[in-house]
Amino acid sequence: MSTAERRGPDDPDALRRGLTAAQREAVETLEHFGWQLRFVRRPLFREPVPVLFDRDGERFVVLEPDGSLDESQSLKLRG
Repeated sequence: MSTAERRGPDDPDALRRGLTAAQREAVETLEHFGWQLRFVRRPLFREPVPVLFDRDGERFVVLEPDGSLDESQSLKLRG
């Protein structure tokens, strides 16, 4: 059974909404180096989890609320 795609078009302003100031600054800095904010997971009652991919789309990092990078690859992504 297939379901309709729920994800909408990528709106950069909508993706950044709700991020901390440190996360927004980190996103801007990383974008200068070719990284792209692809999506933000928004779990209930928890901080948003922004995920950025490198220009090749092979590596990703998670931005912590303080703007630091989590490169542990512990986030499970669907293929």
